[in-house]
Amino acid sequence: MPSDAARPRLHVVTGKGGTGKTTVAGALALALAADKKRVLLVEVEGRQGFAQLFDRAHLPYAETRLASVRGGEVIGLAVDAEAAMLEYLDMFYSMKRAGGVLRRMGAIDFVTTIAPGLRDVLLTGKVKEAVSRSTASGPAFDAVVLDAPPTGRITQFLQATNEVADLTKFGPIHKQSVGVTSLLHSDLTVVHIVTLLEEMPVQESIDAAHDLRAAGYRLGHVIVNRARPELATAGLKGSTKTLAGGLREAGLDPALAPALRRQFNEYAERQRVQADAAVELTEIDLPVLRLPELAPPMDLGTLFELAEEMAPVAGGSVGIGPA
Repeated sequence: MPSDAARPRLHVVTGKGGTGKTTVAGALALALAADKKRVLLVEVEGRQGFAQLFDRAHLPYAETRLASVRGGEVIGLAVDAEAAMLEYLDMFYSMKRAGGVLRRMGAIDFVTTIAPGLRDVLLTGKVKEAVSRSTASGPAFDAVVLDAPPTGRITQFLQATNEVADLTKFGPIHKQSVGVTSLLHSDLTVVHIVTLLEEMPVQESIDAAHDLRAAGYRLGHVIVNRARPELATAGLKGSTKTLAGGLREAGLDPALAPALRRQFNEYAERQRVQADAAVELTEIDLPVLRLPELAPPMDLGTLFELAEEMAPVAGGSVGIGPA
């Protein structure tokens, strides 16, 4: 296992919509916290995904304890771009009162709408502040897990601070943007890509990995979510008549043979598609972790099951379970 100094402290989790990246981010946070660590789990898309995942009410723009894990804990934060801008105004320009006026006027929504990149800067800036925050005994958080935008937008999201740094040239906003850029491109940050073994998610994962590498970001794992067990790799051998005979010998209704054969062959075809997708995924050239397909609905107990599987990504933690 790597030493704490060698481990990344910011885990960025991305993936095509519908691949379960929010669930994976939550499971990764639990896995990281299991080693008696304090982990911050951050979402920036306003979907309140963590509130549903951890069976909580609407998460405010405040750090909220979500779970305890073998001596560690997971803290949740739903970042709001408007609240983050108010923090920036107060932090850099001592304009807290003026920020309140701007909010009542709707000016903050206006600014972040006409300059979408600014919203991303505010969000990544808040994440950077959490990673950098320290206490008398050390870092405020041992790790931060970011449930980031999907693969189609992840590079643009992470690159937003570069553009702002180039535009501002000097001053506190420029300095903050440079600090965020430095963190995101450092060894402290790693980007994990969540996918399904299906054509579109795999292709988006390959494209995102290429773009992220070209932009200078460090990639971690490809996490295959909801991987089906390989119970069949080819169509059912033998005739329907042979299958009916086998059912009869097992004390089952032989009339089930035609339907059973169809289902078996359909399953085998899905397995073929999954196998082909897995081969394509090797193009990314990253460690691949497969998570099992668990029965819905997703609840906290199921999330702990997935956290057990996430040990390789977390750095080898084992024995995960509620405190």
